[in-house]
Amino acid sequence: MAKTFEDKKQGNPLGTEPIGKLLRKFAVPSIISMVVMSLYNIVDQIFIGQTVGELGNAATNVAFPLTTLCIATALTFGIGGASGFNLNLGAGDEKKAPYFIGNGVTMMFAIGLILTLITSVAMKPMLLFFGSTQNILPFAVEYTKIIAIGFPVAIVSAGGAHLVRADGSPKFSMACNLVGAAINVVLDYLFVIVFDWGMSGAAAATIIGQFVAAIMVVWYLAHFKTIKLKKEHFVPKLNICARASHLGMAQGLNQLAIMLVQIVMNKTLTHYGALSVYGADIPLACTGIVMKVNQVYFSVCIGVAQGMQPIASFNRGAGKIDRVKKTYRLALICNTTISCIAFVVFQTLPRQIISIFGSGSPEYFRFAESFFRIFLFMTFLDGIQPITSTFCTVIGEPNKGTFLSLTRQVICFIPLMVLFPAIFSYFGGAAYGIEGVMYVAPVADFLAAVLSLAVIKKVFKKLG
Repeated sequence: MAKTFEDKKQGNPLGTEPIGKLLRKFAVPSIISMVVMSLYNIVDQIFIGQTVGELGNAATNVAFPLTTLCIATALTFGIGGASGFNLNLGAGDEKKAPYFIGNGVTMMFAIGLILTLITSVAMKPMLLFFGSTQNILPFAVEYTKIIAIGFPVAIVSAGGAHLVRADGSPKFSMACNLVGAAINVVLDYLFVIVFDWGMSGAAAATIIGQFVAAIMVVWYLAHFKTIKLKKEHFVPKLNICARASHLGMAQGLNQLAIMLVQIVMNKTLTHYGALSVYGADIPLACTGIVMKVNQVYFSVCIGVAQGMQPIASFNRGAGKIDRVKKTYRLALICNTTISCIAFVVFQTLPRQIISIFGSGSPEYFRFAESFFRIFLFMTFLDGIQPITSTFCTVIGEPNKGTFLSLTRQVICFIPLMVLFPAIFSYFGGAAYGIEGVMYVAPVADFLAAVLSLAVIKKVFKKLG
């Protein structure tokens, strides 16, 4: 049996087919899946902006840290479970590999239930902590009380897609997200525009789409191709859960860091916005749009990184170091090209993009355009960090991956978010503090890119 499995391993296309062909096969569906995931909230915000207005847009921004927390859980056990599965499969451990799939699903669903309970009990304090003003709070509560119900299926649908991809089915993984998103768009139009249900309608459309996607993931797991999954594979085992969370920690912590950044930025914007001509609500609404548009672009970069995952993991487990390095280089070239295209779009079309999300006052558009151009000025470097962080994680260097996932958000972004507005206020007056927020991201992006390149140089040297 061991020899038979060794023959299967040597003949696995992940270890034999051209890297470019494999990256296209896995990255394109992954990119589509990630873009579709990011569009869940974008679609909600477009319909809300056209009907409810600025306060509705701000409300989705205030609630967004909870969505980010769900994504963090999905990536931790989705990418962690997928990496553990592929690493063990590449090394020939057919017995241990399926536990990473089963335990990953169990942990995602269980944590989703816990998040639903906590959010339902402490909703208003949480939303106020996330930066909501009293004007925005009723809209945020109306939206959050519904999306919270769907947290378990949201996590399973997002994280389960990675487990499906690890089994060599990137197209089905993509289909799960596409079907869920299509349902979300249709129901958003029906609930928000036709039935005029406002925030509640947008939230209901989201969780219905996620539920259908989760059902598709569960169906696939019952028909897993590489290894038949059994009931015992879904029973949590401490060592498996710990290893999966360790492997997926970089991506999970990156999302948690994004959530922390969102909270700090929301609070900073409301504080300094209230001291400026824009007021507290306009910066909060505009920033939510800019961040979510940027997330659509960034999801493409993450999609390339996730498409790289099974290729790099399998070849690292099989000891094919040249293929591992080539996978990273090709993925980096793809992300850099994508980032340069996004930079041009963001610098030339900010008003057109903002207008998709509804109308607003002259001050609203003036702040939005400035924020768009300055905040996203270093976009052309943004593809380096997610590729490098994910690469380190999936080849069995999770500590380096975790460090890199924290460089932009925690090590650079948050200290600068505290420092820059204070400096601008000191030299230009309190009304200029809001300007300082705009310059935080480009500086943090530059520092994160430099650190990523320094780390990958050491990793390549270690690989030999």
